[in-house]
Amino acid sequence: MPVQRPSAPPPSAVRSSPERRRLDRLLTSAVHETDAYGGALYLPLPGEDALRLDVLMGVPLDFIAPWVRVPLSAPTPGGDAMRGACLVWISGTGELTRRYPQSALILPYDFRLAAVPLLSGGVCYGTVLLFWPASHDERLPGEERERIEELAAEMAGVLRGAAEAGKPLRPLAATRVLPEPGGVAAPGGRSVPVAVADFLERIPEGSCALGLDARITYISRRGAELVGREVEELMGSLPWEALPWLDDPVYEDRYRAAVISRQATSFTALRPPDQWLAFQLFPDATGISVLISPAEVEEHPEQPGAAGSRPGEPTRVGSIYQLMHLAGALTKATGVRQVMELGADHLMPAFGAAGLALMVAEGGRMHQAGHRGFPDATLDHFDRMPVSGHAPVARALAQGTPVFLASPEERVRLFPGSPPPDQLMHAWAFLPLIASGRPVGTCVLGYEEPHPFPPEERAALTSVSGLLAQALDRAQLYEAKLRLAQGLQQSLLPQSLPPMAGRLDIAARYASATHGMDIGGDFYDLIRLDPVTAGAFIGDVQGHNVTAAALMGQVRTAVHAHASVGSPPDEVLTRANRLVTDLDPGLFTSCLYAHLDLSRHRALLASAGHPPPLLHIPGRGTEILQVPPGLLLGIDSGARYEVAEVAVPAGSLLVLYTDGLVERPGEDIGLSISALADRVSALADLERLDDIADALVQPAETGAQRADDVALLLLRPC
Repeated sequence: MPVQRPSAPPPSAVRSSPERRRLDRLLTSAVHETDAYGGALYLPLPGEDALRLDVLMGVPLDFIAPWVRVPLSAPTPGGDAMRGACLVWISGTGELTRRYPQSALILPYDFRLAAVPLLSGGVCYGTVLLFWPASHDERLPGEERERIEELAAEMAGVLRGAAEAGKPLRPLAATRVLPEPGGVAAPGGRSVPVAVADFLERIPEGSCALGLDARITYISRRGAELVGREVEELMGSLPWEALPWLDDPVYEDRYRAAVISRQATSFTALRPPDQWLAFQLFPDATGISVLISPAEVEEHPEQPGAAGSRPGEPTRVGSIYQLMHLAGALTKATGVRQVMELGADHLMPAFGAAGLALMVAEGGRMHQAGHRGFPDATLDHFDRMPVSGHAPVARALAQGTPVFLASPEERVRLFPGSPPPDQLMHAWAFLPLIASGRPVGTCVLGYEEPHPFPPEERAALTSVSGLLAQALDRAQLYEAKLRLAQGLQQSLLPQSLPPMAGRLDIAARYASATHGMDIGGDFYDLIRLDPVTAGAFIGDVQGHNVTAAALMGQVRTAVHAHASVGSPPDEVLTRANRLVTDLDPGLFTSCLYAHLDLSRHRALLASAGHPPPLLHIPGRGTEILQVPPGLLLGIDSGARYEVAEVAVPAGSLLVLYTDGLVERPGEDIGLSISALADRVSALADLERLDDIADALVQPAETGAQRADDVALLLLRPC
């Protein structure tokens, strides 16, 4: 499904445009009319294969910070909805963990989720997410689905209209947060009727109310007494900031669980020195009611925070999930650019940074591998800087220790001769990336305001630099091996095919497997025997390794040599088979050879266990040619091969291919070949063979399940 990637909107496309207000109303309607408690609108980022969270409602923004920017290639509900052009339903935490394990690390709570693509006129303009509590049906009711899809279509119509009017909507730099469906508490808390306040003061438990942003909107005097503070000190504050003994990720996690699942949660905490308190949380769409009561210490002998003093500023639970997600994602990174993107996706929100850059050490100098949030000029300042230099980006790598600059004044004091790398940033962290004792680069974080870098954060960033260093080292090794494998693969294939102007149009494609960097054994070639005769062949050696590539080169050379002297197809394969059998490589090879007589418009075909060729004749459709399937090369030195003769009229299209184009796990190969024939029929009217070849190979290139190489040879007699 094509994704609309609008260019930058004109100045009139502002935050309060009529189109945005219409989208806000539709998102609010979607939440209200389906009994959801929250929703999110994602729009494509111009020029990028990614979505950005544009509008959020009913869910705290920091809860889904890792989902603010979602690469389309990443396995997420929103990305899958857009790629598949269909609604994605997540029935609970079990299904989220099974289908999207990395997303489940961000929100490991029980809730329901629908991701809906915004489709209009065959174009997908974005995605909407809707959230329901765990009490919602595990199956999405049909009437809710219909209403969701109707509202999504209306939203897509608004986006399409804006694009067609030359004012496409792009995601804003900062996510807009709409009021929660149930309304927002007034700053400083809501007024409470006297009778209600008297009632709350009379009960022995303490009473407290939290907004969905976790700030205290009301607390009774008994509640304030139990936690040891004055009411006025607590109003409007975050519990874990106002009460240091509640500053533990476990307690914040219970609050998050209540907000996301909309189910009651509870925990017990120790108020120093020896007072245990029980907290019961009861959420709804407007906030959370909390009951506070004394608890017996012996009932809770081991609770978070019970032993010893705790750090003054521990990592928030959201940051913990971010770093867990990053650690899991980095294990799958196969490129330097991907390491940079993952680092930016997770480190910037986890540590509040405004910019991230990844510098790689090569040839004694620093080279930029990518950045986000920085102007290009900033990276130009770092680029090609000597690794042994005195600037902080090089000093960190040379000494193997991070450099933290909390303010412009500290930068001037510690590096008086170094110009400011960026006037927009006022604090910096330079993290050395060292893998197996070898410096591989530096990660740079920038902050728009002075940043103190407390000890706990410095320790966390230092640990993260180790993860990034290992991932960067693996990615560089992978890319080097991939370049080597691809170079060797291409050297074993023909660099060009001989032209036969006026007689034969030719197009060829090769696509390597997507699952790794191994060298494949697919091959093809065309031999110009004389002005009106040609030999074409295609084959596939078993395996993906150097042995397979070496055998492929030998088989291709043998077939080429025997065909060049005019041997008929059966003899060409017979002699190639003897060679492969004599070599005894332990690998088998399929091959199809076609001898083309362009003056008589006839072809002689012989097959050694290769998939059947296709022949499209205008006005008659595409036929799967029945060529007698001989034994694979390398099984029996005495094997013989039969020849089939077919007519190839001028303007017809002969398609030779390897099994990577049609083979899929769990699919019938016969049905797959028939489907390929249908695609050939649909594309055969294209004038350029190159366009047909690209279109045929494209599904294989984008298919996630493809595990084999693809070779394709198209021949159209004139």
